Amino acid sequence: MPNHLSNLGIFHTAISILALIAGIIALFRDGRINLHNGLGKWYVLLTVVTCITGFPIMKTGHISVGHVDGAIVLILLILAYFARSIWKSPTGAVKAETIFLSVTLFLSFVPAITETLTRLPISQPIADGPDASLVKMLNGAAALIFLVIIIYQVRKLRKLTL
Repeated sequence: MPNHLSNLGIFHTAISILALIAGIIALFRDGRINLHNGLGKWYVLLTVVTCITGFPIMKTGHISVGHVDGAIVLILLILAYFARSIWKSPTGAVKAETIFLSVTLFLSFVPAITETLTRLPISQPIADGPDASLVKMLNGAAALIFLVIIIYQVRKLRKLTL
């Protein structure tokens, strides 16, 4: 059974892939997603568009885990954006901003992994659904990888003095 995407679904998928690429490049290039450089700004913009375009997509006819994920990502982006106003310590603000943005990237990977495995190849997807063991295993591996990344970032930021 082919999994057809609507025009909105195609646009949403394309933008989300670009957001993930921007986030990954930022992590490798800068060690974190930095709201104050071009790549970080692109990541945030593309991620916001991804979340907003994901809300009207309802393949089950009702709100799903993906919609909740998108709302949480938007809340974390807002917290990251205002971290320097919320935290009194500049170092604490940078740490909070870094962690919030890294978590948004991880939360973006969860639906990316799930949707890819449950939709591709179109003729016979790799996984039967979001509860398939392979989906759970890869999402768990992604969680472990991001936990290591966040620990690395926090240790690196301990040395930061502003």
